Amino acid sequence: MRTTNKIFRYAPAIALIFCFTGLASAQELNWAEKMFEELKHDFGTVARGAKAQYRFKFTNLYEETVHISQVKTTCGCTGATPSKDTVQSGETAYIEVAMDTNKFSHEKNSNAIVVFDKPFYKEVRLPIRAYIRTDVVVTPGWANFGSIDQGEPKTMDLAIQYSGRSDWHITDIISNNKYVVAEASETSRSAYNIRYNLKVSIKEDAPLGTLLDQIVLITDDVNNPKVPVLVEASVESDLMVANAPLALGNLFPGKTKSSSLVIKGKEPFQIESIECATRGDMFKVKRPEDAKRVQVVPIMITPPEEDGNFSEEFTVKISGREEPLRFTAYGRIVAKQ
Repeated sequence: MRTTNKIFRYAPAIALIFCFTGLASAQELNWAEKMFEELKHDFGTVARGAKAQYRFKFTNLYEETVHISQVKTTCGCTGATPSKDTVQSGETAYIEVAMDTNKFSHEKNSNAIVVFDKPFYKEVRLPIRAYIRTDVVVTPGWANFGSIDQGEPKTMDLAIQYSGRSDWHITDIISNNKYVVAEASETSRSAYNIRYNLKVSIKEDAPLGTLLDQIVLITDDVNNPKVPVLVEASVESDLMVANAPLALGNLFPGKTKSSSLVIKGKEPFQIESIECATRGDMFKVKRPEDAKRVQVVPIMITPPEEDGNFSEEFTVKISGREEPLRFTAYGRIVAKQ
């Protein structure tokens, strides 16, 4: 009996040891790195003044909420910012990095360091490299179209200036995005200075959403034949769901949670109906009656007795518009609190 009592007396301590051991093992795993699609980026050779920007995409793969306490870089030639600090289970976010090609030149190596403090402390190091050439200058630094209406083609001009060989030429342009086209025409040539006009266009059939890509100028420079140029645009509809997809986070069975949907239009509009595909009992929507350019739609969510991730598609019908809006809401129902 004494032996048995001793075992039971030490059982809580043994369990506590296993608990701390499990926690330590979790911290030692590359749990944070596993969330990232890529862990390094090479901009390659870029022109002086060109915008060199990249997004490291990561997704919270865990039930716990992930929190970023800090993002820093190891070189003044780069900057890095997160798209959000708090990332719920299943949510996606970005670490946006940019290389300063105006103040710096030649070979540049840096690291973006993402510091997580929840659910555990972890630093993720993201190496970044670029070679900034000084003989080619792009003005402005990238083809930034800003917001454009869907179905309306847009064009803008950039100036390409080369200082070096008198027989330097742009021989071709490569675009991996079928909605982006470009052409270059020579505007002047002297012994040490050559200028081109670069005309970049977004085609009228470009889909809704953010367009972030690049075109590549091919030159007859044997050592550095490629000059990448960033292209950025936000293709918008006359109506859009501003906060789609709707992230609802953790929900608990029987406990009602409130959220809201934000729909923006270029002109005042009226909502006829909002319907969800399968979970009509779970979602209660209060439809606004007046016509406005910005509609804020209250949504009340009461989860059923189940456990796990869910997603639901909604259809929004607008007065006088044939094509409805669609968006997705997602979250996780946690049966045990």
